[in-house]
Amino acid sequence: MSNQVIHALYDDDDTLLSAVKEVRAKKHHIEEIYTPFPVHGLDKAMGLEETRIAIMAFIYGCIGFGVAVAMINFIMIEDWPQNIGGKPSFSFLENMPAFVPVMFEMTVFFAAHLMVITFYLRSRLWPFKEAENPNPLTTDDMFLMEIELKNNEKELTALLKETGAVEITVPENTEE
Repeated sequence: MSNQVIHALYDDDDTLLSAVKEVRAKKHHIEEIYTPFPVHGLDKAMGLEETRIAIMAFIYGCIGFGVAVAMINFIMIEDWPQNIGGKPSFSFLENMPAFVPVMFEMTVFFAAHLMVITFYLRSRLWPFKEAENPNPLTTDDMFLMEIELKNNEKELTALLKETGAVEITVPENTEE
């Protein structure tokens, strides 16, 4: 199964952003956009849904907090209680102010590391994965919009030229 696409290169992020809005207004399906840096507002212009990574960060932070509380309670109260500075070692609640830095750091540690792992898995970025970038200029200073073709190449080419595309190409083979 082969999806025919057309590639439009842009040399400015503002031009790209307005082009995305125009292309979407004409009801064309944008497959992907490749940029050398994040473009503010592009996700909203493309009509993408809000990401749920913030929810996952909260859940991962809660997991980290739970692990920290369980670890501190086991190590400092149950397994190896120590009298440090005259503090009682037989109650977690009495020692909790001393444990706050460890709980905070474990919360941040779990949230950050598990978010990175989740991002890589969700983005399908495996180790040694080949780059899927169709044009090497998009890693330097150009922006590429990939649009699905449905027997409307001339109409789409004219629209992309109107929007300020520097170069418009139809790749030979897009099969995976």
